[in-house]
Amino acid sequence: MALSLRKIACIGAGYVGGPTMAVIADRCPDIDVTVLDLNAERIAAWNSEDLPVYEPGLAEVVSRARGRNLRFVGQAEGAAYVAAADAVFISVNTPTKTEGEGAGKASDLRYVESCARFIAAHATGHTIVIEKSTMPVRAADCVKSILATARPGVTFDILSNPEFLAEGTAIRDLEQPDRVLIGGERPESIAALAEIYRRWVPAERILSTGLWSAELSKLVANAFLAQRVSSINSISALCEVTGADVEEVAAVVGADSRIGPKFLRASVGFGGSCFQKDLLSLIYISESYGLTEVAAYWQQVVDLNQWQKRRFADLIAAPIADGAGSLRGRRIAILGFAFKKDTNDVRETPAIDVCRRLLARGATLAVHDYRVTPESVRSELGALGVEVAATPEAALAGADGVAVLTEWSAYATLDWARLAGRLKVGAVIHDGRNILDAAAVRRAGLTLRSIGRGAQPNA
Repeated sequence: MALSLRKIACIGAGYVGGPTMAVIADRCPDIDVTVLDLNAERIAAWNSEDLPVYEPGLAEVVSRARGRNLRFVGQAEGAAYVAAADAVFISVNTPTKTEGEGAGKASDLRYVESCARFIAAHATGHTIVIEKSTMPVRAADCVKSILATARPGVTFDILSNPEFLAEGTAIRDLEQPDRVLIGGERPESIAALAEIYRRWVPAERILSTGLWSAELSKLVANAFLAQRVSSINSISALCEVTGADVEEVAAVVGADSRIGPKFLRASVGFGGSCFQKDLLSLIYISESYGLTEVAAYWQQVVDLNQWQKRRFADLIAAPIADGAGSLRGRRIAILGFAFKKDTNDVRETPAIDVCRRLLARGATLAVHDYRVTPESVRSELGALGVEVAATPEAALAGADGVAVLTEWSAYATLDWARLAGRLKVGAVIHDGRNILDAAAVRRAGLTLRSIGRGAQPNA
């Protein structure tokens, strides 16, 4: 007998759960969708006009569905919706463990386990439990063991439906995905979830696999993307010392149809909630199975990313440090704090490591970002030596150096001829995203250093 999913609940109203459920509700107006979260402030924000997640197009999607077939509720209130749900998504954070076995590499599943206990306590009848959070391979075994404690007569199927979203383009990625992956053991449950996505996703883009393959595929996909970033960043350093241009090199390499151009943009480093966390999880899994060479291979991708951030911070410091290498008394403008444009997410943003390294050498920082709140900046950097500027102009005032750390489009069109006078004489612009108009910066009488291009003095 075919299963039909008419009531859906999602535990977790973060960067994945909120947008994903909003798009499902928008595209499937006959399906009742409830998103629940322990964070009362977050739920209140989802029910307001000031959403807690910034994504282009998200507000419009939420406004169409909220109050019709989409609701956001606290977890206590959400128990009744879990009880009535045909399917429950788990979409909570799976950070890297900070203590215990596997600390520093293994995924921390405490929030997933808490969700499983909540589902076991409140579900009724037969419920499909769907892993939307990124899980280490065979994590479903842990969820299964918890669900087995449910009341007699309550049954479950488990599916893995990992997200492949890029922050900043999440709505587009949800509405026009490259693929939707559903892994499971029971064909009827896979078909039931696939039927929802088929409302707007072509059938050939909906892939089904075994449960373990789906869990591992998510980690491997992110590892391959991160590998490309670290690969081109390693070449950026070589370009700087040889006089080559990393963007020209990347264009040639990317023109090979076997390679392609995506994720070959040199930068200060990758960030966000997924790449490093998923790489570390893959490394830990490999080590757990005794695959030390495999673990070492992927560890190098992480190490290269960390090196790139340290290297960029040291490049900023080099022209303005005193004889002892100190930056005391030096003011550095930081343009961009989010890990990429079109998001307010600062998780693992390269800006954190770059800024902390500069602060440790005594610098004073003036940080500007178009979407990141001052509270988010200070929670990562503290208040000592950190000013949060309301505008790029305010950040640049009196700066000894400038670092572009987020590729916000507005930074690419800054009027350097007008802004040059706000900087200290001799200030160097360091473009960590290669978005600035080099000719315009040089015409303004400024020196520019871009990733993978070396020094570009004024004209």
